Amino acid sequence: MFAQLVPMSEGSVGGIGVVLPPLYEIFWSALILLVILLVVGLYALPRIYSMIDQRRDAIQEGLDNAEKAREDLSLASRKKDEMLRDAQAEAHQIREDARAQAQQIVAQARLDAQVEAQRVQDAAQRQILAERQAAQISLRSDVGLLASELAEKLVGEHLENTDLTARVVDRFLDELEAEEVPIGGVN
Repeated sequence: MFAQLVPMSEGSVGGIGVVLPPLYEIFWSALILLVILLVVGLYALPRIYSMIDQRRDAIQEGLDNAEKAREDLSLASRKKDEMLRDAQAEAHQIREDARAQAQQIVAQARLDAQVEAQRVQDAAQRQILAERQAAQISLRSDVGLLASELAEKLVGEHLENTDLTARVVDRFLDELEAEEVPIGGVN
């Protein structure tokens, strides 16, 4: 059936000539291909390679920046941790120093209070002793005067001899001191 559709020409070549194009077409095709390869090789490939190199450099720079950022982050994290540890250690030391200082202040305040209390007590005892001595002297003179007045009334005459009066008063007071009657009354 195909044989009827395609008539055979008288000068046709059979075999390999059917598959291969004519030689002049092969020559011009090869020449055009060579020109295209030459143009692409001289103009297009260098631009493509330069774009690839730029892209590779940009990617490498990005990777380097990412690595540097990762290292910076790691360093910052270590510094932060170190600063946090230092701050915690310093805070602990400050608390310990404050606690020790507070104990020292309390001890010093107690010592100062004891010294002040002792000073006040000593001053009060000196004051009491001075007032007691003043009261004894005043009492002695008052009792001496009363005793001499009583003696004058009993004897009926005025004692002119002061030495004798002083001896009598002293003897009377010594006897009173020897008895030591408590102030609240007789037991």
